[in-house]
Amino acid sequence: MSTQSLPVAIIGAGPVGLAAAAQLATRDIPFVVYEAGDEIGHAVRQWGHVKLFSPWRFNVDAAARSLLAETRWTEPDPARYPTGNEIINDYLAPLAGHPAIAPHIQLNNRVVDVARERADLMRNAGRTRQPFALRIATPTRLVADRASAIIDASGTWTIPNPIGANGLPALGEDEFSDRITTGIPDALGTASDRFAGKRVLVIGSGHSAFNILQDLVALREQAPATTIEWAIRRPTSKHIFGGGVDDALPERGALGQRVASMVANGAIRLHTGTRVTRLTGSADGVTAHNGDDALPAVDEIIVVTGFRPDLAMLRELRLDLDPAVEAPTALAPLIDPNVHSCGSVPPHGYEELKHPDPDVYIVGMKSYGRAPTFLMMTGYEQVRSISAALAGDMESARKVELVLPETGVCSTDRIGDPDAADGAAATTSGCCGPTTETTLAEDESACCTPVANTGGCCSATESEPELITIGEREYTKRP
Repeated sequence: MSTQSLPVAIIGAGPVGLAAAAQLATRDIPFVVYEAGDEIGHAVRQWGHVKLFSPWRFNVDAAARSLLAETRWTEPDPARYPTGNEIINDYLAPLAGHPAIAPHIQLNNRVVDVARERADLMRNAGRTRQPFALRIATPTRLVADRASAIIDASGTWTIPNPIGANGLPALGEDEFSDRITTGIPDALGTASDRFAGKRVLVIGSGHSAFNILQDLVALREQAPATTIEWAIRRPTSKHIFGGGVDDALPERGALGQRVASMVANGAIRLHTGTRVTRLTGSADGVTAHNGDDALPAVDEIIVVTGFRPDLAMLRELRLDLDPAVEAPTALAPLIDPNVHSCGSVPPHGYEELKHPDPDVYIVGMKSYGRAPTFLMMTGYEQVRSISAALAGDMESARKVELVLPETGVCSTDRIGDPDAADGAAATTSGCCGPTTETTLAEDESACCTPVANTGGCCSATESEPELITIGEREYTKRP
């Protein structure tokens, strides 16, 4: 079997993975989708109770829509805001059931390793002529498979960041793991018994934290003994609550304003400048320590400090990743929250996502590495461009166009000295550029716009914009 006749291996059957399947199907490129979970959208189901900030019109891939139009599928109201469960039930499940896609999905198949078939990481000779070799853990055994290309859309949900601000678990974090929950537990549903009437500490400053905070406040109405502590690393709450009415994603703006009101009325007790170093236990509960300072003892801790990519399966491939962001090197400067001051990431595709090993692509949330912002439609454009490149349609692959919703808020506390007393080391200028974010967005960040893009702007800065050239495209990066 020649390499060209082998299927493309898509890792992950979430929204971006299935969008890749739809794009390849419309181009008659063979593919197989490996999903580690027992259903499509397995990771999405973990936060299925959460309403997305973006309405349906931003959450359906164009190629997927075309395939579904051939069936009896009724497209949801484009202006309505779906939950994660609705994304699965009303979109992903019908898409996965389409005859062009269904036969090629393998559930309960976890890809654990990818390599070149007869070339380890060190070998140069003939490397790029070798197909990809995959090792896949099935429910009963480890099996081998081959592929012509790799599209890794496995996401980051399974690797949450630890409590420790230095990237390591805080001392005692493992010891008290039975008191710690990550992600966005369903505090008003399946997890209500765990938190009702308890003292709960939420750690994290993004919109994922906002979601769980508002649910805990609602839970307190049912169980008045519930108390809510909220710890953030930022030295101030300034700008943390988002753009409010200026946000072009109204649900996101409204969420931030609701949480701000809850803090103001005392329903949530906010602790700023908290960089947890250790956890200790006593008869009174678990205590988080910020150096010599201690937060109130609690019964439960919910950690929403973001996620990081699991790169272990790709260790035998030659990747070009930024050492800090852990995103493709060409993409990293466009999304690095240390560099950018507000929410704009330019359109990008195969050119920015390619690696030294040809035909290897990391897409979706995983393509952003540790950067906290991502929008589903950004992933859809990524896989559209990559599918065109795999089909040899380079004109379409290079023509990357994406109009993102605008935001009226910038993330500023990330810039400069994280220990500054009032965040003054950060720029405080506003931004009206388009934003990118995950459906469970952590922050707004980045302030770049393509030279040709007129769909957004960034506020004036004292220094001149820096020109970045990536592949055949140029971008202006503003400090």
